[in-house]
Amino acid sequence: MDSGLRRNDIEVLENNVTLYAILDPKPGRAALPAAIPEQFSWLAVILPPVFLLRHGLWLELVFFVLAVTALVLAAAVIGDDAAFLLYLLGALWLGFAASSLRRAGLRRGGWSERGPHVAASADLAQLEALS
Repeated sequence: MDSGLRRNDIEVLENNVTLYAILDPKPGRAALPAAIPEQFSWLAVILPPVFLLRHGLWLELVFFVLAVTALVLAAAVIGDDAAFLLYLLGALWLGFAASSLRRAGLRRGGWSERGPHVAASADLAQLEALS
């Protein structure tokens, strides 16, 4: 009996999955579970304040603003090129730490971590978390 999927289709599906962290909302709160992908975030690297605002990471945004202010003030001592390279290094770190920061922000808001889940998209991970 043919299932409709060819071997190549299955290989493509297996190669296009991501690990998601599933977090459940605070008890009594009417919200769907959150599915946070464990992957690098280009938005966090290119536009850090937008990424932080989009995900409600206010504490991290305050820290980011303070760090950029410190780099601007330190540029007079360490040089503009060094300050810019330190900024790029910090933005790159933020891209790698994006999923961890999002999970920490949700846990501060009372969400509980259920565990990891592998799925092809965040919607599928969320749907499977509901069942």
